[in-house]
Amino acid sequence: QVHLVESGGGLVQAGGSRRLSCAASGRTFSSLDMAWFRQGPGKERRDREFVAAISRSGLTTYYADSVKGRFTISRDNAKNTVYLHMNSLKPEDTAVYYCAASMMGTIQTQRWAYDYWGQGTQVTVSS
Repeated sequence: QVHLVESGGGLVQAGGSRRLSCAASGRTFSSLDMAWFRQGPGKERRDREFVAAISRSGLTTYYADSVKGRFTISRDNAKNTVYLHMNSLKPEDTAVYYCAASMMGTIQTQRWAYDYWGQGTQVTVSS
């Protein structure tokens, strides 16, 4: 079992930056591939959108086109934490951001590939 707790959400102006954190416990963190997803206002869980993923070693990352060049995913295996650095935020980035962990062994962009999820942290970008 893996327990994930996100933090760092809040209200930010368009063009601003924010860093999200996700602390993991319960399983060897370095054995997990990690990702961030987001669920926009009024969207269903099934519409949760892939944002970024990082391999267990941290050497491989992958981004959704909508955030490429603006967001950076990173991890600190010594601290059992994954981060999402968000720059040049836009109102359309407003969403609840979820951290997820996968044991599949390769980076995945599909929700079904992730075994564990956090409760989410709200990010609101004002125009």
